Amino acid sequence: MTALDDLPATSRLALATAARHLADEFAGTFGVETIELFLVSSYDQFAATARIPNYLPLMAERFARQRLRALAKVEGASGDGVPTVLFLCVHNAGRSQMALGWFTHLAGDRAVAWSGGSEPGTEVNPAAVAVMAEVGIDIAQEFPKPWTTEIVQAADVVVTMGCGDACPFFPGTRYEDWELDDPAGQGVDAVRAIRDDIEQRVRALLATLGVAVA
Repeated sequence: MTALDDLPATSRLALATAARHLADEFAGTFGVETIELFLVSSYDQFAATARIPNYLPLMAERFARQRLRALAKVEGASGDGVPTVLFLCVHNAGRSQMALGWFTHLAGDRAVAWSGGSEPGTEVNPAAVAVMAEVGIDIAQEFPKPWTTEIVQAADVVVTMGCGDACPFFPGTRYEDWELDDPAGQGVDAVRAIRDDIEQRVRALLATLGVAVA
């Protein structure tokens, strides 16, 4: 893993700022060493594929925050009782990102959703971004992410979408497999149909979790 001191000066400064933000947010839960470890490993995760290197520290901070929240839940340091759902597909570029967008839009702060991929792509499918924007949901700021052990373990429900045996399995976790067409390479009309299918599935999932829809 890359050492913090080995990173370019601008990235090093940005990650140091991110570390301070996260240290304040997780004060009393995680120490500086753990936070820096998660930040640098998250940075490494995207370094090889990032299309805009200047965004790397921000992506690392966002992903490290998600991972730290997941670890806090796994370790019992966070017990707000809010249901957590993880949406997984292969590239985390289409189906799982649309599901995340719908879930967050409909559930608000009454539940938490994350998404990930077994082989994360380099960007969210533009057609998926476009059709979600049509219904007032902005997923343009999202980016493909991998799943990690702590994120899967923290989820109350894991929804898989076409990743097959590559998707992680932990006994005791509730799993659902949604058979959905892959929007990759498809036109906007086809992706709209997938979007609408996902909306109905997310609404049904929220109902089973007892989460009121906004």
